[in-house]
Amino acid sequence: MTETTLLVSKIRNGTVIDHISGGYALDVVKILGITGKTNGIVLIAMHVPSKQLGLKDIVKVEGRELEPEEVDKIALLAPGASINIFRNYQVMDKKRVKLPSSIRGIVKCGNPACISNSNEPVQTQFYVKSQEPLMIRCHYCSFLMEKEDILKQF
Repeated sequence: MTETTLLVSKIRNGTVIDHISGGYALDVVKILGITGKTNGIVLIAMHVPSKQLGLKDIVKVEGRELEPEEVDKIALLAPGASINIFRNYQVMDKKRVKLPSSIRGIVKCGNPACISNSNEPVQTQFYVKSQEPLMIRCHYCSFLMEKEDILKQF
């Protein structure tokens, strides 16, 4: 073993979120509602060298598989992330998160006057105007939101 080797134990059952844009692991953990006050191993690696991204973050969560809504939220922050589901130390499912062209019900519009923020039974909907840098446009009022605006909601 060399001094540059990183030793991290394998997880028996759970999820590994890899290829998170550098510096966003704590936001991913926040999306997942992980506070550190419950049982279960959570590993957060930040600013890990990556040939593909330069620097990347990794989050490992023992004993938990992600819900589709959580995957959609992660796609907003880290559209190139990969999610690996482990069962009995084996990768059972591996997929890349994908930012859809239309986002429903995940983010609130930042425009307080938008109909989606009223008491009307309207679900929020946004269109992705740009993936990098992230910019989404409200279906109802055309209000533009950036990644930082979205992060404040999680």
